[in-house]
Amino acid sequence: MQIREANTNDAAMIAELAITTFDETFGHLFEDRQILLDYFSRTFSEDKMKNSIQKENNVFWLAFVDENPVGYAKLKVHSPSEFVTRENVSQLQKIYVLKEFLSMKIGLKLQKTVLQKAADLGSKQIWLSVYVDNLRAINFYLKNGFEKVGEHQFQIGKYVFDFIAMNKSL
Repeated sequence: MQIREANTNDAAMIAELAITTFDETFGHLFEDRQILLDYFSRTFSEDKMKNSIQKENNVFWLAFVDENPVGYAKLKVHSPSEFVTRENVSQLQKIYVLKEFLSMKIGLKLQKTVLQKAADLGSKQIWLSVYVDNLRAINFYLKNGFEKVGEHQFQIGKYVFDFIAMNKSL
């Protein structure tokens, strides 16, 4: 298993991983599949990923097994939240791993990479949002020192989802 920082040449790979892992994790929640497909087009296009990678406060990583991309992570540096009152706060925006590779602890290795980078860049705390029914992810973050600090909602088309905000001191 290898993790490396991503660059704009990786935009298509990240977009494909984003669509696949999001669908594996949340696809079952969408009775109207077209709403999900429209969300993918708006949110995970190659151009959108390329633009996101180019932003100064975003850092992406890719995880590989046998040279095949199996996961990715995204850190947003200097990303204040209504749930975190300290200064120098970053957001762990995404950690996704293909379902068949979850048992390899790739998510944990990606998380450690993200947390180290955030600390190296001067962040004192890091926060994230996780879907309220994603118990596997919630337990993963609790086990790794995050604590619940709030709740919010996220809407995709006609679907409204409840999320938990969590944070951790670095």
